[in-house]
Amino acid sequence: MPQDPHPPPHFPRQDLAAVLQRAPALSRFTASQLASLARRARRIALAAGETLFRQGEQSTSCYVLVSGQLKLYRSSPQGDEVIIDLPEPNAIFAESRAFLENPRYHVSCTALGDCELVAIDLAGFLAALRESPETCLLLLRQLSERAERRVEDIDRLALQSSTCRVAGYLLGLLPTGRDDYMLKVTKGVMASRLAIWAETLSRILKQLSDEGIVSFSGRNQVRVHSRERLRRLSAEPGGHTPQRASPAAKRA
Repeated sequence: MPQDPHPPPHFPRQDLAAVLQRAPALSRFTASQLASLARRARRIALAAGETLFRQGEQSTSCYVLVSGQLKLYRSSPQGDEVIIDLPEPNAIFAESRAFLENPRYHVSCTALGDCELVAIDLAGFLAALRESPETCLLLLRQLSERAERRVEDIDRLALQSSTCRVAGYLLGLLPTGRDDYMLKVTKGVMASRLAIWAETLSRILKQLSDEGIVSFSGRNQVRVHSRERLRRLSAEPGGHTPQRASPAAKRA
């Protein structure tokens, strides 16, 4: 088993079991099961730009994001990058590796900002699952939902135009009952997540702004002026060949 490149930092003593319980995927564990899991867990701190693991490396742990922002992505041999997911705080990731023999990470993980995580030993995680059928069913449902989202991602990349993808992304972030929100990622990260060139994204955002559909203020403030027009754009048939993320998006 390779050594962990991220040894535990000097965090104040806290109840790891309580931290783990906040993760929806682990909420069905009993108090004693969480305590047992916490004994084989450790806290990790990542600085912005620091890599937690790389695609193809041996899997030793799954993780719960406590705070901060990170990206899960795949890279081509040429160095092009597509972001697969942007986990939210309290989300668990890399847990599917626990069910594989000789597991390896199928994505890379890098911090977009300073992050705090809890790493859970894979063997300990699998042992805990054997004692909690309810957690297994919950995890199976979440893995199934994630698989469906990946199919939807493939549909978007294969069948939708760049404008359609951008409109759908902006619409999906719109809070219920509100017309504005703050983008949590840079436009470079957004371009990589949508697998388009950064320059293409800038052109589409300018077009949406010029047409009075969406406006942008500061670096991250988004205001939607026409939810219906944005919805129509997000539903238009795709007519363009999908574009790979540009080097600018890759370096975001």
